[in-house]
Amino acid sequence: MDLTTTYLGLTLPHPLMPGASPLAHDLDEVRRLEDAGAAAIVMHSLFEEQITREEAGIMHQMLVHDDSNAEALSYFPEVEDFAFGPDRYLEQVRAIKAAVKVPVIGSLNGTTSEGWLSYARQIQQAGADALELNFYHVATNMMESGADVEARLLETVRAVKTHIAIPVAVKLSPFYSSMSHLALELEAAGAGGLVLFNRFYQPDIDPDMLETVPRLQLSTPDELLLRLRWLAILSGRTRLSLAATGGVHSGLDALKAVMAGAHAVQMTSALLQHGPVRLTTALRELRHWLMEHDYKSLRQAQGSMTLEKSPNPEAFERGNYMRILQAWRPKLSSR
Repeated sequence: MDLTTTYLGLTLPHPLMPGASPLAHDLDEVRRLEDAGAAAIVMHSLFEEQITREEAGIMHQMLVHDDSNAEALSYFPEVEDFAFGPDRYLEQVRAIKAAVKVPVIGSLNGTTSEGWLSYARQIQQAGADALELNFYHVATNMMESGADVEARLLETVRAVKTHIAIPVAVKLSPFYSSMSHLALELEAAGAGGLVLFNRFYQPDIDPDMLETVPRLQLSTPDELLLRLRWLAILSGRTRLSLAATGGVHSGLDALKAVMAGAHAVQMTSALLQHGPVRLTTALRELRHWLMEHDYKSLRQAQGSMTLEKSPNPEAFERGNYMRILQAWRPKLSSR
């Protein structure tokens, strides 16, 4: 069974890979992922705040008596909150690249171009085969329009692409007003791929302590549905490589993503819960389904259920919404 796929210009033996997560912190874990069959290794993200914190710390040493600077520094996450600082991150890229034979994809997480352009170049120099720009931005500024948010995103992609030659994928949240148009704009800005979608980890409220508290909730297969919808809408209408992330827990989940148009499928929560062996299982399930249904290659299934190829395109638009709501009936009591 030929499972080969092309993602960001990289020829991969199959589409399954770990998504950005703490799994890349440990070299032994990375080797286990490769042994489990990972087609590529996606690094955990280097956050803009880490870079800013390091630069601010240097300034603090230079202006140690400046009280206002010290106060400003207190708003940044502490150094110990991060697994790796910027320099250690680059060392880890080099170490992983030396330890595995599969492609290594770096990851930067931020909202502006100024904070980490130089690190995009350094990640490339460290040996990364591609770079994932992970945009995690909650638009809380009421004076900032949606157009402003998108303009900053596009500016960042253009700026990064002027600094590096390796392919760049953009990891987006699903909360943009016109995802299809933004995809075309990102393609024109130099992006090579889209990763759909980033997951926002929502804060909870502790009423007794009067504090907001972080809550880590791993994904479930239900979250895949949103990814399938937008993969199917975008596939065939842009030259961008498409990757699914969020809600992929099995080989059948991966198959659905491929049929919707994904060139790569990232697994994160399932691997955090069950370890690298879950990737092996998903790959076996994917291969088994294709063989049982007489497919000769993954490419036969890839993009077979997109909006362009669907005999029922309204299923991706308003028709499905209306049909589901109108079909609902309350359950009758057995008494």
